[in-house]
Amino acid sequence: MLFKHEVYDIVGAAMEVHNVLGPGFLEAVYQEALAIEFRLRDIPFVEQQSLQLEFKGHLLKCKYVPDYLCYEEIIVEIKAIKQCGPNEEVQIINALKAAKKRVGVLINFGEPSLYWKRYVN
Repeated sequence: MLFKHEVYDIVGAAMEVHNVLGPGFLEAVYQEALAIEFRLRDIPFVEQQSLQLEFKGHLLKCKYVPDYLCYEEIIVEIKAIKQCGPNEEVQIINALKAAKKRVGVLINFGEPSLYWKRYVN
């Protein structure tokens, strides 16, 4: 499985944040807390790094900005909503294609138990 251990580490950090804070905060709170947890666990990440998009060989002026890019290859999108659905799944699938990355993780802190799902392009 591609980036199995790295995804495991990312999800473990998210679980710790969810265990400490629980559901109910705005996404910005979880984003800041998760960045702290990534640092504590020595998970390499860049927060909200602009990724260049391409269309039929042409670079677009618009850029994609994921919540995190971990290990230089894994897109991590976080949410703080009641439940993830098709819109959130399509967002990360399109992001993987557009940014030419192979693995993404969608994490939702808004549910009673942490929701996460791994995506492969």
